[in-house]
Amino acid sequence: MTAKLAAESFAEGEANFRKLQAQAEEVNKAAQLSLQTLKAGGHLFFCGNGGSASDAQHIAAELVGRFMKERRALAATALHANTSTLTAVANDYSYDVIFSRQLEGLAKKGDVLFALSTSGNSKNVLKAAETAKAMGLKVIGLTGSKGGKLAELCDLCLKVPSDHTPRIQEMHIAVGHVICAIIDDAI
Repeated sequence: MTAKLAAESFAEGEANFRKLQAQAEEVNKAAQLSLQTLKAGGHLFFCGNGGSASDAQHIAAELVGRFMKERRALAATALHANTSTLTAVANDYSYDVIFSRQLEGLAKKGDVLFALSTSGNSKNVLKAAETAKAMGLKVIGLTGSKGGKLAELCDLCLKVPSDHTPRIQEMHIAVGHVICAIIDDAI
């Protein structure tokens, strides 16, 4: 990577984060919904593919472990983290149902699904959102600027202001950290 490309990447990221500030109230709504769910004894579920899976797992880990403050562990699960379940469901059924099948067995009405997809069109994430809605879960989407088909399935969709996958993923983890900070502050 040349110094020029590095500088351009940082400038693009900076511009996107400035635009993201306009969504502060929506991010707060996602945090408040998560907080209400946790206080009521509910569970937060996360799903995504590739880099979005990494971001989903990172956010879930911040909640179960510790983000900034010492507090009790919170109920959060990244649905792709159990490789035995993931591969068994993919093999026995279809990759498209790897998340929805787990929700059927683990989730209950009032829980929340965080569905991460840079395009908003990942089939398995869409199926998870559909299943979550049918089960009475709230769905919070994290997508790129267009939102894709996922935006239509969400109770709240945080469309970060970029169409460039690496920049979208950077903003998704930042949004996740802000949600964790708000939860930490309130618990």
